[in-house]
Amino acid sequence: MAGVKKVFVGAELEWAEKKLEEWKDYVDAHPLNELKDRVGTKITANGGQVPYTISNIEQQGKFLQDTIKNYLALLKEVDLMRALEEDKKIKARGIENLSPLEDGSI
Repeated sequence: MAGVKKVFVGAELEWAEKKLEEWKDYVDAHPLNELKDRVGTKITANGGQVPYTISNIEQQGKFLQDTIKNYLALLKEVDLMRALEEDKKIKARGIENLSPLEDGSI
């Protein structure tokens, strides 16, 4: 089994495309020039409140940059998976005569 490679391209491709869309929407919704420190309050032992930084601008910017890097890496893999899907369709003989159920459209 060491040389066996499982290919579940269809389901993984759909999942990856969905993640790409989610990441793209997140990055678009949080532009770098509009980031602000996220500040919250902690309750002290005496019942008072003390402000503290939940996430500063630098941490948020780093997270967005990492998300963009992951997006681009996943996009490369999705393109590869799309090419594999196309290769599977091209290799089938008589593909023009297949019903929608046979070619996987349904």
